[in-house]
Amino acid sequence: MKIKHIVLATTMMVTLSTFAQKDELKSLKKIYAKDEIKANDVEEYKALVTKLEPLATEESDKIYAGFYKVMIPILELSALDKTMTPLQIQMQITKSINPKTISDLAVGLNATLDYEKKTGKKIYTDDINETITSFKPDLMNIAFALGKAEKHKEASQVLYSIYQLDKKDVEKLYYAANYAVNAQDFDAALDYYGQLKALNYSGEGTTFSALNKSTKSEETFNTKIERDLYIKAGTHENPKEEKIPSKRGEIYKNIALILVQKGKMDEAKTAIADARKLNPEDTSLILTEADLYFKANDFVTYEKLINEALEKNPNDADLIYNLGVISAQENNFVDAEKHYLRVIEIDPKYTNAYLNVADIKLQSDKKIVEEMNKLTTSDKDNKRYEVLKKNRETLFKSALPYLEKAHELDATNENVINNLLSVYNFLEMTAEYKALKATKK
Repeated sequence: MKIKHIVLATTMMVTLSTFAQKDELKSLKKIYAKDEIKANDVEEYKALVTKLEPLATEESDKIYAGFYKVMIPILELSALDKTMTPLQIQMQITKSINPKTISDLAVGLNATLDYEKKTGKKIYTDDINETITSFKPDLMNIAFALGKAEKHKEASQVLYSIYQLDKKDVEKLYYAANYAVNAQDFDAALDYYGQLKALNYSGEGTTFSALNKSTKSEETFNTKIERDLYIKAGTHENPKEEKIPSKRGEIYKNIALILVQKGKMDEAKTAIADARKLNPEDTSLILTEADLYFKANDFVTYEKLINEALEKNPNDADLIYNLGVISAQENNFVDAEKHYLRVIEIDPKYTNAYLNVADIKLQSDKKIVEEMNKLTTSDKDNKRYEVLKKNRETLFKSALPYLEKAHELDATNENVINNLLSVYNFLEMTAEYKALKATKK
């Protein structure tokens, strides 16, 4: 008898529990469906969610209990007192919406969408999609505000949640990865970049913009058709189109650099090699691989890769400049000067190329000075001293035009100024020395 009573009692408890949770679900659905949400509705809603959570045992009930819970911040915003000041409204938004609630929202809404897709019963699917579309701009503003405040990790979390809410918007995953790098959250960054790599995301495209006649500001449009409609309507003018370059090289580069940061050099090299197999014509990947070998102090492979990149783009001044730097590091000053002069030929405003040519011209000065310091006051040594002095004068005169051009291009460059002062001083160009010295603070 006791067993029967226990079973009966248990059955009654389960039945009562089931009825109870059904009542909570009905009440929550009723509040959620209201056209206007008030503060007392939100409080009742929260209490019902708290009461429902431990009672929900079936999959359906668990899913919708989770859905109603993650929607609390949205209801709180819907119930905001419209008479509040902008500052008060902003404070309430900050209180309700944060990286944790946005992340929870993404998880809860996706779980509901997946469940309704599985069951074929679209109870909240349309409403969820509408909510995502409606609140996405606000969530973006929160993400960029966090980024501006240098809360990079939180900005990354919000952007990743936005991507979770809208998987078609892969750009937000890209920004989430970048912010994670800024936050030095390398595990998250590697995860996000890995997802971008798996999606073969490049970010290539075209931006369509036009000038708003009334605000005099440049505005960007989603499509050319949309932009042209505004031009036709007469509200905008000066249409522009700008190509967005591929971000694929940057993504693979960052994956490799993070792996290097973690001491996984072999994995980094493999990651770049695999990327190049998939995208053999992507010059940015060659540069990424070159950069990797440069950091590993493998200058032979680095130079080989840079030359490979130059075959595709022979007038890339930065690449040729880098070859000059490597040649100088290897004490191959003849090739280094040749590379720097080629840079100047391509880009006459490349300040560092002029500075480095001057540096090469003065390379032998140290040895000359060392020899001069060892000389005695004998007639033989005095004659040698005069020869060496003439050699130094020739060196400094050969470097002078390059330093003066570098100063003309960048008058505030301290390195250029100090080198030029030394040359003026040695060549006894007193007027020029004093004039340049006067510009130093």
